Amino acid sequence: MAIDDLLDEHEQGERVRAWLRQNGAALVGGIAIGLAAIGGWKWWGAQQEQQALAAADQYHATVAAIEAGAEDAPARIDALAEGPYRQLARLELAASQVEAGDAEGAIATLRAIESGDPLLDEVIAQRLARLLIETGKADEALQLVPATAGAGAAEIRGDAHFALEQVDQARDAYQAALQELDAASPRRGILELKLTQVGGVPAPTEPEASS
Repeated sequence: MAIDDLLDEHEQGERVRAWLRQNGAALVGGIAIGLAAIGGWKWWGAQQEQQALAAADQYHATVAAIEAGAEDAPARIDALAEGPYRQLARLELAASQVEAGDAEGAIATLRAIESGDPLLDEVIAQRLARLLIETGKADEALQLVPATAGAGAAEIRGDAHFALEQVDQARDAYQAALQELDAASPRRGILELKLTQVGGVPAPTEPEASS
């Protein structure tokens, strides 16, 4: 039989009280540290939320300045924290520059964006490529849109080849773009016209099976 089994309740109680006297301070300190950590985490979370809300407000104010044609819009964009909001604001600025007929300004704005996000990079590259084609830089546009990047990129490649009077390559690109598109896509009609323009014949789409 273990020695502890021989101790009566009074002796066991004394041992517990002695242990508390020896370790109570450390125990209370540990609890205090734990509570402080929880409180600190909540405070940090609240701070992060406030910062996120402030960044969103600053972004919306910047977009409003862009839409209003404010001269300080580029400076407002630079004042945004590095990250998605700044990149999206630059996209907004580029769109406003295109609407204002400033294609070269829009090209410069798009070139300044370094998102690091593959999806956003693809959007930027395609917008930039379209502007390059419009400004007589179709050969440069071809370098931005790989042939494996989907229907949008294939269509842009077709436009670039067409601008360079490379009819065969344009036809191949438009056909590749059509193959990537759904039969119900609103872009099909435009692509089919482009394909016809370079001597291609759009393949008939299969009718939907009737129920």
